[in-house]
Amino acid sequence: MAAQDMIAPGFSDPVFQSQAAFRALLAALSEPGTLQRVAADITPPAGLTTATATALLALADYETPVWLPQTLRDGAAAAWLRFHCGVALVDEPAKAAFAVLDGAAGEPKLSAFNLGSDQFPDRSTTVIVQCAALDDGAGFTLSGPGILGSRSIAPQGLRPGLTEELRDNSALYPLGVDVVLTHGDGLIGLPRSTQIGDAR
Repeated sequence: MAAQDMIAPGFSDPVFQSQAAFRALLAALSEPGTLQRVAADITPPAGLTTATATALLALADYETPVWLPQTLRDGAAAAWLRFHCGVALVDEPAKAAFAVLDGAAGEPKLSAFNLGSDQFPDRSTTVIVQCAALDDGAGFTLSGPGILGSRSIAPQGLRPGLTEELRDNSALYPLGVDVVLTHGDGLIGLPRSTQIGDAR
């Protein structure tokens, strides 16, 4: 196997590192808009941030289909996820339990993913949106459960209209997708219960 085809290692201590990653994700989604860091010492495959790769290592398995953009499906990320998580990759966004989006890409829209059902709202897709940065971008405000008053975030590299998509998504609550913004080892949770306000 050529060096460039070798699959990078995953967790060195799967139990401890999975628990730490899960705690970071839980904190991000229970306190929307707060910056959390993953502590896992891994080298992610090309195309995935450390936070994205760590989250999928902790959450994804053979029972949780994953949607990736074509650029990642054709590269090292797909092979890495299949090897370490045993995931099935799906072509249709609505069939995914987890999805990874380039924040600047125009498609697919958040509404293309599984929004859950009245009987099973928890079966919606968790969408990981990879950003150019998690600060110093065009800011907007958040309110709702887990936020005292309001909180502002300013991610960079989001496509035009994504803030409106997030606003439409929250209007579907208790349906809708949960969103996690990532860059480097940082992540910010935007659960479907979070209300999206005007830009700062």
